[in-house]
Amino acid sequence: MSESTESYTFGVWDAPLLGDTIGANLDRTAAAHPDREALVDYTTGIRWTYREFTAEVDALALGLLAAGIGKGDRVGIWAPNCPQWTLTQYATAKIGAILVNINPAYRSHELRYVLRQAGIRLLVAAPSFKTSDYAAMIAEVEPECPELEQVVLLDSGRWRELFTAGRAADPDLLAAAGSGLSADDPINIQYTSGTTGFPKGATLSHHNILNNGYFVGELCGYTEQDRICIPVPFYHCFGMVMGNLAATSHGAAMVIPAPSFDARATLEAVAAERCTSLYGVPTMFIAELADPEFDSYDLSSLRTGIMAGSPCPVEVMKQVIERMGMHEVSICYGMTETSPVSTQTRRDDSLVQRTATVGRAGPHIEIKIADPVSGVTLPRGEAGELCTRGYSVMLGYWGEPEQTAGAIDSARWMHTGDLATMDADGYIAITGRIKDMVIRGGENIYPREIEEFLYTHPDILDAQVIGVPDAKYGEELMAWIRMRPGTTPLTPESLREYCRGKLAHYKIPRYVHLVDEFPMTVTGKIRKVEMREIGARLLDRTEEDA
Repeated sequence: MSESTESYTFGVWDAPLLGDTIGANLDRTAAAHPDREALVDYTTGIRWTYREFTAEVDALALGLLAAGIGKGDRVGIWAPNCPQWTLTQYATAKIGAILVNINPAYRSHELRYVLRQAGIRLLVAAPSFKTSDYAAMIAEVEPECPELEQVVLLDSGRWRELFTAGRAADPDLLAAAGSGLSADDPINIQYTSGTTGFPKGATLSHHNILNNGYFVGELCGYTEQDRICIPVPFYHCFGMVMGNLAATSHGAAMVIPAPSFDARATLEAVAAERCTSLYGVPTMFIAELADPEFDSYDLSSLRTGIMAGSPCPVEVMKQVIERMGMHEVSICYGMTETSPVSTQTRRDDSLVQRTATVGRAGPHIEIKIADPVSGVTLPRGEAGELCTRGYSVMLGYWGEPEQTAGAIDSARWMHTGDLATMDADGYIAITGRIKDMVIRGGENIYPREIEEFLYTHPDILDAQVIGVPDAKYGEELMAWIRMRPGTTPLTPESLREYCRGKLAHYKIPRYVHLVDEFPMTVTGKIRKVEMREIGARLLDRTEEDA
């Protein structure tokens, strides 16, 4: 424990940082555990050992070299979770091409922007998925993207040709490509889900994401015996770093339950594949626990997992531990720009520490809580902006030096925009986003505190609190609520009665909006910006009708 009274801490760890490239690390794992399963796709039945997986990766890497793709070239991937996504992730890393993750929810307008902004030369894409006709959208924007030279649709003749060419190529070409790589080279661009304007491309190195995945796995206690069920999207750090790279750096198995999140498929995959670890955002775990067939699945193999993306309600955490057997479940906090994890709970942390905090600084990472205006490090216990520094901080936003300078200061501190406190033992509690803080009549209100209280109502399944415009107070509180099935819908009056005497009067929501679902990103993060816009429109409509 640090003796400092300032909100500053750092993650001490015996293991040194890895100096490998991602490809070299995969080769080391495959040599150590050639016959252990590397990847299982529950939907298609594909199974690869580390020997087989690495052979597929190498064939694709050589095929990309034969197609003229090399170090520094940008290769886009636009597809839901599938084995081919993972092959592309590791194949590009082996030759030093920069993988550009494209959100499966994007439409042609956003696709056009990313293709042009990143200068993508080759695009790997699923032909379609659900209601998204990817091939048609690519055809629409391709004429406006002069740097896009090749489009490879998964399972097409062109996709198979890459493997044919790769298997016929001289393996020494791959070794030569690998020898010219540095762990500090950019290897991945992930576009942040921007709330205003276009998203920004966080540019990450081998060193960034390999070490982050490795240390996430270390804190989860992973070994080659583990089998990680990954229902979270690969296009995001949660899937490709905390999932895939945590697995391959420890010789563990990656288990893909479905192309996109499906609670039933996830439960089936965990039971059938005897997974030891399960990932998800809180809403995913809520959906799994609510499945009417939940009790019919044998989840006894589970010991751990990761919950991240948004705060975990205490009651949900209790059920995850008690009903799912995930006694060592870990809470992680981070952002795309930090590879992503900055803090993580430890395996022996208490229930309170796993719900009221997001753990302590990860290995080799510095954390401070600073005044958002002055930048001065605050005393422990005071809320301020969480800043992080270390190996995990991105290289920058692709092609946007001014945006980079606005996020990373001259001392290399990444300013997260999150409000947090640090206790005497270095545990971090996220109290909200600077931009989510509600100011009602001069009082600073943090929605997280109110949301936690609302979860204690027996009829509330999930709750989110936002600020909406108010002529008298500047802002008022609106609670968005998902009711449990079969319960009586709450009214503003009944909710206020429940809160009275338990919350300060100014923290009691004035408005209640009942919903079936919250607006969310593909990664499961609540879109509070959209909720505020909808909330304001609802109030405008109410005033017009009055």
